[in-house]
Amino acid sequence: MKKSLVLLNMGAARSKDELEVFLTNMFNDENILTFKNTTFRSILASLIVTFRLNKAWGNYEQIGGKSPLHELTNKLIDKLEKELPNYFITDAMRYTSPFSQTAIARIKERGIKDVTLFPLYPQYSTTTVKSSVDDFMLKAKDVGFNIKLIEPFYHNELYNKAICDEIIRVQGKYNDFHLIFSAHGLPQKIVNNGDPYQKQVEEHVELLKEKLTHYATNIKSINLAYQSKVGPMKWLTPSLEDMLKHFKGEKVIIYPISFIIDNSETVFELDIEYREIAKELGIKEYRVCKCINESDTFVEAVKELI
Repeated sequence: MKKSLVLLNMGAARSKDELEVFLTNMFNDENILTFKNTTFRSILASLIVTFRLNKAWGNYEQIGGKSPLHELTNKLIDKLEKELPNYFITDAMRYTSPFSQTAIARIKERGIKDVTLFPLYPQYSTTTVKSSVDDFMLKAKDVGFNIKLIEPFYHNELYNKAICDEIIRVQGKYNDFHLIFSAHGLPQKIVNNGDPYQKQVEEHVELLKEKLTHYATNIKSINLAYQSKVGPMKWLTPSLEDMLKHFKGEKVIIYPISFIIDNSETVFELDIEYREIAKELGIKEYRVCKCINESDTFVEAVKELI
């Protein structure tokens, strides 16, 4: 009998209506807004969505009115299906369709009991892995699945090879680039409460520094910064904007270290918004790496991990 492999991710908007769904579900997630009072969280979420929706949609319009995340995930699933014929492969998104209940229904239809959850987040955070896994487990609690969870895989050699290959591709033949690993930011209080994300991101950067030395890349410097800060509270530092200030007149490459699949935070935020900031700061050249997406090397990594 077949097994099932479920790719977990956040989801993404393919229309303005779906963007509203995404934001509403995200800000009602107790792992994102950590208030214990659900009524207060719901009211605050509604206010945030009302305030942010039109501006956020304006960003989406600059990338064609939709995130590339779903299409790229489907390409990854297509490749995995060819390599893993004994698995039924599907995806379950946290904030937009297809939701966990859809994936669960698809698995039940096929009479499958053995399910492997593969969170498409390389490092662990309560805001990503825990949120997605808890959601699936809650929806599947009465179904009788035998569930296996793939743990954070930022140490995996094949996965890190895929990252290094992309950095080298973007660098080309030049030796005068600074590399900045850009991780999605988190409020400092979430880390202070025990979230291991920052520690794992820092460990991942050190692993990649070591691996890149084997490529003889002659990168001028390797750095870590955090993107996507919103609101007045303290977030992880240094911010990407502050990091870019160090490289006036220099060339930089950005690699989105906390994402597997390209999304609005990479194709809009990194490649459009921060590119404008880099230009204003006098950075000589600004290049952004793609996420590994459906890379053949990553497909091999998934096979190895499961």
